[in-house]
Amino acid sequence: MIQIHNKALLKTIYIDRIIKKIEGKKEGPTVVFFGGIHGNETAGVFALHSVLNNINADDVKGTVYGITGNIKALEKNQRFIEKDLNRIWTLENLESLENKDTHHPEELEQIELYSILKNILNSHKGPFYFIDLHTTSSRTLPFITINDSIINRKFSQLFPVPIVLGIEEYLNGPLLSYINTLGYVSLGFESGQHDDEHSITCAIAFVNLVLGYTDVVLKENLENFEVYYNLLKLESLSIKDVFEIVHLHSIVNGEQFKMLPNFNSFQNISKGTPLAISDGKQLLAQYNSVMFMPLYQKRGNDGYFLIKKIKPFFLNLSIVLRRIKADSLLVLLPGISWDSKDKNALHVNLKVTKFLAKPIFHLLGYRNRSLDKNHLKIFNRERVSKIKIYRKEKWWFKFNPN
Repeated sequence: MIQIHNKALLKTIYIDRIIKKIEGKKEGPTVVFFGGIHGNETAGVFALHSVLNNINADDVKGTVYGITGNIKALEKNQRFIEKDLNRIWTLENLESLENKDTHHPEELEQIELYSILKNILNSHKGPFYFIDLHTTSSRTLPFITINDSIINRKFSQLFPVPIVLGIEEYLNGPLLSYINTLGYVSLGFESGQHDDEHSITCAIAFVNLVLGYTDVVLKENLENFEVYYNLLKLESLSIKDVFEIVHLHSIVNGEQFKMLPNFNSFQNISKGTPLAISDGKQLLAQYNSVMFMPLYQKRGNDGYFLIKKIKPFFLNLSIVLRRIKADSLLVLLPGISWDSKDKNALHVNLKVTKFLAKPIFHLLGYRNRSLDKNHLKIFNRERVSKIKIYRKEKWWFKFNPN
């Protein structure tokens, strides 16, 4: 058991790796919440501690887990000790863990979390829901980040907050990107700025909404369900648009990077706006866009993202194309082939396929991962999504991309 302090509340709590496990008497979904994957983001841990310790097990249908992320970093209230725990969940890293003689602190955390994750998947039938609670270093509206699959979109659009797609194309090794390769609903929720009390309030609201929408706890047994919905709607300024990441400034080793002051997530940016200083030179916005997660902390390699709104027409079109598996036609084109027999990824020769723009791949459910300057390996989340286990869920029929 460790103690975690939250600066906004001026409060300390004591937690274990498993903050709380609530097992209902009736079968139902399994909902897994993670908090504190980054050690300076305590709001999610405090929210889970508050909500789950006040849930009556008799009201639960299925199982709920609250899991603590980077325990060592949480004790020190810093993002990580040696490596970012939310950047090491690649298949290659996981496969190499058992063969290593020594492990850095985040790998030790990962080994324990990976064991818990496998145990959960082996012990329950599902459907499964994985929710990772975060905060940001800058001021922000509450928002959801997801890997772009239909099941993630459908579930995420129940909530009255903005949604950002495509983060897996720019970040290598987030926990939820790994879980997405397993085919389950998984989403990240950013509740606000690190040391803002509102961040805890928004995280509490979101946890309650997840419990209600999954029917793990009936809405009538969740006190203030509608109040929490309206709270998030108010905090997000009633913005429910879906955005897509179009640019990330990655901070390279040795780069002297400083974000210019007073940028907030979801702030509109005009082309030519100075955004940051990199090695003494100004970085300017290359096009009209929206600021997303500017870096105002000492640790982290993601300087800032730029995002753009996706029109509902293209969201609807992408669903139709994916359902009919239109991507199967791509391999008829020169320079494109299946990467393996399971047909979850395509190998693309950029010298041959210059005529195919990135948005076409996005419509069909693919996200880019560069192999070298002339080749891409692009992954399709739809082909691994376990859609069948979610089709009987009540929320499946409430989806409205508009």
